[in-house]
Amino acid sequence: MNKIDFKTYIADTYGTEPDFPWESNPTFAVYRHSHNRKWFALVMDIPRSRLGLHGESTIDIVNLKCDPVLTGSLRMEKGIFPAYHMNKDKWISVALDGSVDDEQIKMLLDMSYELTFK
Repeated sequence: MNKIDFKTYIADTYGTEPDFPWESNPTFAVYRHSHNRKWFALVMDIPRSRLGLHGESTIDIVNLKCDPVLTGSLRMEKGIFPAYHMNKDKWISVALDGSVDDEQIKMLLDMSYELTFK
């Protein structure tokens, strides 16, 4: 799944469009619940090196809230990393470059949505 497919899936599934709250990072997209404004996904393009990957090109990622019981085992899977710039116990970063199966991304997005719904 890439960034465009991800945006389309969220719009179709949750009826939510992104907002772009940072002038200094105009491509960083925040997806929020309409009733409580809590984030459930943050899409960013960051240098690969910030995730410990080789190369200086950028990679599209999404930060998703995750059950802390699962974060450790998920981070051992290809394309899933400790959350970039967020609480690493409760959030993960998922590559939007095809390295993670679309169905797994949807499942993780659903979990994030539910965990932030309260």
